Amino acid sequence: MPVNIPRLVYFENFMANAAVEILSGRDDLDLVRLEYASPEAENLQEMQRAHGYQIQPRTELQEPWFGNAALLARCPNILAISSTGAGYDMIDVDDCNAAGVIVLNQSGTNKEGVAEHALGLMLSLSKKIAVSEKAMRTVRNMDRRLYEGNDLRGKTVGIVGLGNIGTRVAELCRGLFQMKVLAYDPYLTESQIAAKGGIKTDLPDLLRQSDYVTVHCPRTKESFGLFGAEQFAAMKPTAYFVNTARGGIHDEPALAAAVSAGQIAGAGLDVFLKEPPDLDHPLLHIDNVIVTPHNAGLTTESVLEMVTATAHQWIDIFHGKVPPRLVNPEVWPRYSQRFAELLGFTPDPLS
Repeated sequence: MPVNIPRLVYFENFMANAAVEILSGRDDLDLVRLEYASPEAENLQEMQRAHGYQIQPRTELQEPWFGNAALLARCPNILAISSTGAGYDMIDVDDCNAAGVIVLNQSGTNKEGVAEHALGLMLSLSKKIAVSEKAMRTVRNMDRRLYEGNDLRGKTVGIVGLGNIGTRVAELCRGLFQMKVLAYDPYLTESQIAAKGGIKTDLPDLLRQSDYVTVHCPRTKESFGLFGAEQFAAMKPTAYFVNTARGGIHDEPALAAAVSAGQIAGAGLDVFLKEPPDLDHPLLHIDNVIVTPHNAGLTTESVLEMVTATAHQWIDIFHGKVPPRLVNPEVWPRYSQRFAELLGFTPDPLS
């Protein structure tokens, strides 16, 4: 049990009350809610006393509260920063490593919601559901033959990033539609990918073969801008591009140009570099591009699982346990030293 009471801060909301209910009223943790509307100096005073920071998603997060070197320099007691979902692009992991701060996410807790959403986009694109639904409302005496779709059964899906969500997408595609699953994930071996139901390939070969390319990797320095004009040009003209991971992994002007020119058949996007995108964004005005407001993981079930996992992970952290979803284990030795100095006991070693 902690010798000194750790303090955990968050802004506005935890996405669901379940996390607050789990963490409130405990005698081994001080939970503090902050508001963006409060004076920065008041929020900073609270942040400077914090040992843990539950950071909001990029869509809601406001400056200067991103998890970067500037914040950590002003808040030297922070030991850990956690994202609510699988993504952690609002946290600079390199800066956290330099400061001895562990980074946590909730990878896998929203896999069902995101995987089903990705599959829903693939189905809607293939079956012309969105574009024909719009036509039903706006075109008099529409010709239904103009909206002939395609079946998913037996097609090839290329999955970029075969983590928790990508693995679930592979399972759904293989089980429901007997699709061939290609996977590009440089961090997994051929045997590891085979165990997840996929065939390991490089990105050029995946683009060349796939009828659907769906992105499920985190946005990192390696993946930012991974899809540009060259990659879209390498895809089949009948193929669809789907991204439910993070904006910035694909180049938005290049994607708009590729769809408009018929280089690919269409796209399904749950993420943008700027969220929400401006209403005059070109991708919002192309019929065979389906867009949703970064809500793939915002199902009732997924949100409850995410925030419950988040709350229990914080309890584990402040009890000195190794958290189950640790992004940067390499910083554990320095983190352990800082933890002991600030909270009065040494956390468990990495197994």
